[in-house]
Amino acid sequence: MDLIPFDYATLRLVWWLLLGVLLIGFAIMDGFDLGVAALLPFTARSDDERRVVLNTIGPVWEGNQIWLVLGGGAIFAAWPPLYAVSFSGFYIAMILILFALILRPVGFTFRSQISNPRWRSVWDWALFVSGAVPALVFGVAVGNVLQGVPFRLDDTLRPFYEGNFFQLLNPFALLAGLVSLSMLVMHGAGMLVWKTEGPIQARARTYGGLAALAVIALFLLAGLWVWIGIDGYVITSAVVGDGPSNPLAKTVEMQAGAWLAAYTTRPWTMAAPILGLAGAAIAFLAFLARREVLPFLASAVSILGIISTVGLAMFPVILPSSIDPRSSLTVFDASSSHYTLWMMVLATVVFLPIVLAYTAFVYRVMRGKVTAASVADNHHSY
Repeated sequence: MDLIPFDYATLRLVWWLLLGVLLIGFAIMDGFDLGVAALLPFTARSDDERRVVLNTIGPVWEGNQIWLVLGGGAIFAAWPPLYAVSFSGFYIAMILILFALILRPVGFTFRSQISNPRWRSVWDWALFVSGAVPALVFGVAVGNVLQGVPFRLDDTLRPFYEGNFFQLLNPFALLAGLVSLSMLVMHGAGMLVWKTEGPIQARARTYGGLAALAVIALFLLAGLWVWIGIDGYVITSAVVGDGPSNPLAKTVEMQAGAWLAAYTTRPWTMAAPILGLAGAAIAFLAFLARREVLPFLASAVSILGIISTVGLAMFPVILPSSIDPRSSLTVFDASSSHYTLWMMVLATVVFLPIVLAYTAFVYRVMRGKVTAASVADNHHSY
């Protein structure tokens, strides 16, 4: 371990930050794919218009999914207990997300194979489901994490999940799901305004503006709910940053308003919710002002702020337990070994720039508007 230039606590913080970067990257890069798919039946009225909408994301959606793969891989490798509890406890929700995401490649592949309008309409609605359902369920999962997940660890650190799928569908979690859905619809509308023109662009502006207003209202409502109705988690024992990964070695208490205590102890964290609200407000004004690129950029800022709000408010907790607070997982007691985290940093330093360079290259090649004429002229179009 003497060859590792960073101590254990620092690497744990680094991977907490990297996990946040990957989740935000997924929400921004694949989020507009989900938003565009969710808007498909509403922004496109004819088959030609629907083909235009699909081809705004057709060349890039597969590459954007790498952010989801990277996020899941990072959780598996850097935070094994978090992976074990969340992917088993949210098993049915994960299956629902995967089923919806599977509809996306199937829909893109089969939609244009037959020119029958009914056939294409069925796949159009399948693509709508592939966008709206994951956007909603991801938010529901976050809402449940903020409330605490019903799991416990035994003396051998084996996790036991004691909830069920229908418990996930509680009022606050559904509100968080609506925040997520409206946020990604806003982002998808920003992409359509950027990449299309004419009636599709006009409809996207309308729906994008409405989604931006919904983001502001729902995010504020969720914050108020957290303030007055949801207990947070406070570590009452010493936080040992370089100690062994044993969640049961600490003591934790649930306290009213604890999730908002970060704004008192770390005032700079107020920047996160401010960015979330300001980004949505700027996106709304940009939609009204008929700007083309600004709505997308502003919605990306809003996504950054909203996701960061959750992570910063909960730090250092990453998965609280509602039935045994001591079992809650934190940045400092649920990670992989010191050596594993360091090896993963080296791998990230090598491969993340490759992903970013490839992504930048693809978007440069595919720049420009998507029109009905360009779709008709390109035999590779969907």
